[in-house]
Amino acid sequence: MTVTISSAENIVDDAEVSLSRLAPLEAVLFDVDGTLCDSDPLHHYAFREMLLEINFNDGVPITEQFFIKNIAGKHNVDIALSLFPDDLQRGLKFTEDKEAMFRRLASEQLKPINGLYKLKKWVEDHGLKRAAVTNAPRANAEVMISLLGLSDFFDAVIVGDECQHAKPHPEPYLKALEVLNVSKDHTFVCEDSVSGIKAGVAAGMPVVGLTTRNPEHLLLEAKPTLLIKDYEDPKLWTALEEFDKQAAAAKPAA
Repeated sequence: MTVTISSAENIVDDAEVSLSRLAPLEAVLFDVDGTLCDSDPLHHYAFREMLLEINFNDGVPITEQFFIKNIAGKHNVDIALSLFPDDLQRGLKFTEDKEAMFRRLASEQLKPINGLYKLKKWVEDHGLKRAAVTNAPRANAEVMISLLGLSDFFDAVIVGDECQHAKPHPEPYLKALEVLNVSKDHTFVCEDSVSGIKAGVAAGMPVVGLTTRNPEHLLLEAKPTLLIKDYEDPKLWTALEEFDKQAAAAKPAA
């Protein structure tokens, strides 16, 4: 028998079961870049323009494929090592300057992922705890969360810089569970990158993966429980409806 993971359809059938086993649901954990907002084009633009200024790659602009492979979802230390393997300090200063440029761009152009506020209302209506868990610098995370109007939504913001290990290590997600005082057995994660999905899975939680910018086949290799286009995707709402069905079934008869 041949098994393929070339399509998200292979994991859709199990998604309702995998998420509903979390009942009673306690919390939802969100990545920020690419998960709350479509920020990767802004990051790509900032990296491309600033690398051109220093004649990186002999002045040839980095492609989207290069960005996805070497930058997207990664911690700045790892990015610095990838871009400047012989001069980490130069790489760290470069990423710091790039983040400042990103924040300027974000203040004018940041847009939420489609359906984000619909899911926000569902989370609030169900009284769930929530945290943002990101490899972005805290300054970036707070700017994006504020621009999206979510500053009062999150109970905590966990930053990879402030953990001993950033994603794809599970530590940031494990720290979020600890801060929220919730169980991994009653929490799921929303992520859009390979490193983020790997981190959530390694922390023992089901991960809803978003195909915001990263190729579907790469995300599937990280083993998300469910893969969706955005928060309007019917596959997500079919899975979430299972929680409501379980809650209704658990209520004592009048």
